[in-house]
Amino acid sequence: MYSQAVTVEEMTAIDVNSEYLGASRLVLMENAGAEVARAIREKMEVKNKKVVVVSHLGNKGGDGFVTARHLAILGADVTVVLIGDPLKIRSAEARKNWSILKEMESSVKIIVIKDSSKLHLLEEVLKNANLVVDALLGTGVKGELRPPISNIVKLINEARKTGAFTVAIDLPTGIHPNTGEVLGVAVEAHLTVTHHKPKIGLLSEKSRKYVGELRVANIGIPPEAELFAGPGDVLIALKERKPTAHKGDFGRIVIIGGSKDYSGAPALAGLAALRAGADLSIIIAPKAISTSIRSYSPNLIVREYEGDYLNSSGVELALKEGKRANALIIGPGLSINEQVEDAVHKILEEFKKLNIPVVVDADAIKACATKIDSLHNLKGVITPHVGEFKTLTQIQLPPEDKGGWKNRIDIVRREAEKLKTTILLKAHYDIISNGVKVKVNRTGNPGMTVGGTGDVLAGLTAAFLAWNTTPMRAATAAAFINGLAGDLAVNEKGYHILASDVIEKIPDAFAKVKEYITK
Repeated sequence: MYSQAVTVEEMTAIDVNSEYLGASRLVLMENAGAEVARAIREKMEVKNKKVVVVSHLGNKGGDGFVTARHLAILGADVTVVLIGDPLKIRSAEARKNWSILKEMESSVKIIVIKDSSKLHLLEEVLKNANLVVDALLGTGVKGELRPPISNIVKLINEARKTGAFTVAIDLPTGIHPNTGEVLGVAVEAHLTVTHHKPKIGLLSEKSRKYVGELRVANIGIPPEAELFAGPGDVLIALKERKPTAHKGDFGRIVIIGGSKDYSGAPALAGLAALRAGADLSIIIAPKAISTSIRSYSPNLIVREYEGDYLNSSGVELALKEGKRANALIIGPGLSINEQVEDAVHKILEEFKKLNIPVVVDADAIKACATKIDSLHNLKGVITPHVGEFKTLTQIQLPPEDKGGWKNRIDIVRREAEKLKTTILLKAHYDIISNGVKVKVNRTGNPGMTVGGTGDVLAGLTAAFLAWNTTPMRAATAAAFINGLAGDLAVNEKGYHILASDVIEKIPDAFAKVKEYITK
């Protein structure tokens, strides 16, 4: 059986994280093309065989350029048919490999088809092909195939009928990578060579006849690109900000926090959510501290109730405001007493029914230690530090120095599995698990031991949750951004930072992530 299959979004994150770890996209493209050529060579002798590589303008096309070069080195009679304008080849890596192909005048023939009027050139070269390589559309395909691509797919399938061995790179053109649905028409491959791990759609019954034999190629992606949080995990958790977006589209965050003892914690969470890109932060807090919270920033909306601690009036107000929320945070600065514990349990039970995602932080975690069932099947993220984790689970985690963090992974995963929710364990190496998958975040530094950085993390997590990403993805992205913002703050101020300094660096952290995304 194949190792764990991945969605197209997960594969996107892995690709970006590989670059972040130093495994360049150019190297991975070279490995991908070489692996396709090797898989073909194991199936057939290619020397003097007529090979047609049909490529498009994306990275799958670039993989095709590399495959063509390696097959030519093996003595194949190679023709590369590029569908589209070479000036519009999308990535630097694909452009580099295209430029290499253009220098191979003695061993590779090139045909460029910019529009449907030249499709007869492809039809002619396919008539005598012994091998056809589909390097057209990959995991970025959206919607039903349209001409000329749909016509080209039909020509490739005709070549198969007349005896050409057909190989698809990564997945057959026309197959949806996540569902296996046929997008109108799809290449019928004898062999599909997919990169790193199979895409979920390749294992679907719907795609079986198009995939043919499935081979998974090791292209040199380090396993840490999946284990460690990176910029790719942020990319897949972001919500696209369209020009037509209006207030509310990017999330209404409700924070239930604060007490007469602590007014800053809910404000920090609310401001962090706003800096992340949420539209509204609404804080439900006791009247005794409402003015203090408002004084932190005019950007915060405060709804107050009578009392010094969370009580039945606070519960009523939280439910009223929370029903309109895209994500909820409960815990920052609440303090803990029997009244607060009862209120926390009531709020969590109600929001589980409403299916609104919740970040459970700080004192709300302590409140749940007496009634852990309140967290069972929670749609959201629990964010304990090591002490709160022990309070909640009665488990003393092993020290994380000298690689000991690895010993925490399975413990956190098992506890998340028991609760059927997502846990983000805050530590030097944050460990995130939904009971099935595990991620480890390495951003952050000792300067972030200052009070309030956990509240910042709660706000970030809620913002990502509000954008309809999964709790696992939200927690992973939030941990990475929180730590990166802390690193940027320390780079500027040394270990003399405040939680508010971390908040101010959140936009810079997102900008840093985009450097890796747009490379």
